[in-house]
Formats: sequence, C-alpha cells, structure tokens
Amino acid sequence: MKKIQAILAALAVAAYVSGCSKSESPGPGANLGTNAPAAGAKKKLSFVSNNAANFWSFARAGCNTAAKELGDVDVDFRITQDGSSAAQRQILDDLVAKGIDGIAVSVNDPDNQTDFLNKIADQTLLVCCDSDAAKSKRVAYIGTDNEAAGEEAGKMIKECLPNGGKIMLFVGHSDSQNAMERSGGIKKALAGSNIEIIDTRTDDTDAARAQKNAEDTLVKYPDIACLVGLWNYNGPAILNAVRGAGKNGQVKIVCFDDEADTLSGIAAGDIYGTVVQNPFEFGRQSVTLMDKYLHGDKSQLTGKIFIPTRDIKKDNVADYQAEVKKILGQ
Repeated sequence: MKKIQAILAALAVAAYVSGCSKSESPGPGANLGTNAPAAGAKKKLSFVSNNAANFWSFARAGCNTAAKELGDVDVDFRITQDGSSAAQRQILDDLVAKGIDGIAVSVNDPDNQTDFLNKIADQTLLVCCDSDAAKSKRVAYIGTDNEAAGEEAGKMIKECLPNGGKIMLFVGHSDSQNAMERSGGIKKALAGSNIEIIDTRTDDTDAARAQKNAEDTLVKYPDIACLVGLWNYNGPAILNAVRGAGKNGQVKIVCFDDEADTLSGIAAGDIYGTVVQNPFEFGRQSVTLMDKYLHGDKSQLTGKIFIPTRDIKKDNVADYQAEVKKILGQ
C-alpha cells in the first residue's frame, strides 16, 4: 500500500510540474481548467444514467466498489429520472457548475447532444458509458459492444424460431446509439433466414407504455411468433403482456438485461433467453479509469472499451440469479 501511495504521490507531483510548464493545448476531455483536483484532495467523479431503470443499481454498486478500492475519489451517482435529454442536460450542467473532475454518462440522444457534450468535454473529463456519442469529444466509450450483443440476441431468436416467423422489436428510444446498434446486430444475424421483423415500437422509457405496445402487437398480429425487448424493462413488460393474453409458451420472448422478472420468466420457461450486460463493470471501470486518467495515466482510457455480455437461458439462469444477489448484497 505504501508503494502504491508513493507512486500516486509521484504522479501528482509530475502532473503539477507539467501543468506549470508551457504545453500544447489539451486534447478532447483533457481541458480540465480549474476543475483539476488539488494535490491530496479527493477527486470528484460522477456517473449519469439515461433513465431510472433498476439496471443502474448495478452500475451504482460498481461505482461504490471502485471508490472503496481507490480511497481517493467521491462519486456522485445521478439518475435521469424521466429519461429525457433535457433532464440529462440539466444534470450535466449542474455537475460542471459544481466543479466535477470527471463524468461518465449514458447518452440519451447522441446526434442532438453532440454540441452540448463537446462543451462539457471542454470543461471536464468526459466518458460515455453504455450509450456512446462517438462524434463528440468524449475521451472513451465504456460498455457493451451493442452490435455484437444484438447478434447474440439474433442467434437466440433463430434458436427459438427454427421454422421462422414474424417478430416485433421494442425499445425506449430507437435513435439511441445502443438501440440502433442492437437492432442492427439482430438484423445482421437474421439475414437470409425466414424470420421477418415487422417493426420497432418505442415507449420513451415508460414501462406501462412498453407493456401496452406489446399488448397491442399481440392483438394486431395474432400470428406474431416472437417479441424482442432491447432495453432492460422491455423484458418484464413483454412478459406481462404475453401472460395476460394467455400466450406464454406460444409467443417466444427474447430480451436484454437481468431484471428480476426477466430472470424468473426464464426460469419458468416463459422467456427463451436474455443477453445480459455487466453494468457493475460499467460503473467500476468508469471510476477506476477516470481516476487513472486524472493521475496522468491516459493510456487505458481511450477508444472503445468493451465489457463482455453473457447469454442467460433456462440451463444457467439459477446460477446467474445467485450471482446477482451477491453483487447487490442480498
């Protein structure tokens, strides 16, 4: 521990000396201005979600774990309650005004938020997590390779529909980067098969509306073979709709993430499978790598840092449920 502290102290001194000398203009995300932490002071970092789903409780746990491991950071975890870009923008503005040293954010609308995110990146260290804004000045993306995850979902769909059939996709916002990449991966995996994607239904991150979308689909398309949820709450919403229509076991379900109802639905045989991400590592890696970056080690926080996904089906769901309880301390 003393050796680690000595190394960190040396890095802090080196960063101070470098800051006092004449240098070139900093690159994207490095223009920290007066927000750079004073020597010996705890760094102030933040993680900002793109909605209020239970998914983010794992990311919060990861952030808290990293803060305990590092000992020199305070993490301000923020939830975008209504899932809107306006609410997220207000949170980011507030964090910068309070002198935050680094922010990891799951971006709601990358195309329309890029200019705003660039302004944030000019004032503090900015990382995208879970949903990217690749055209912005963020220094890195940490999260799922969403196209690859979509391909995994596509493989599940082909497994549960060996003879083909019609499917419908469901998601909060179809223009979010992760939604576009997941649907793109599904389409890639289904190319050349007898499976037809009818359309994508959006719900603006409203779980009640998500369930209504699934209910309406079951009525409008009585021959629908599979419903596919791209965001975490879509799985339970679809499950409720299918059970309510008495079509569990008849209409297949494939989804993403590990909501408790999704996992219990898999255990009961009503959901074929889910592609689970690792939001715990989203939070842990975001805080850990931002901390290293602010200490001068910028080598690890760059480009796209992919956190592997897992396929959860009936044969491994019980073991996974036990893992989830352990992570959440239940």
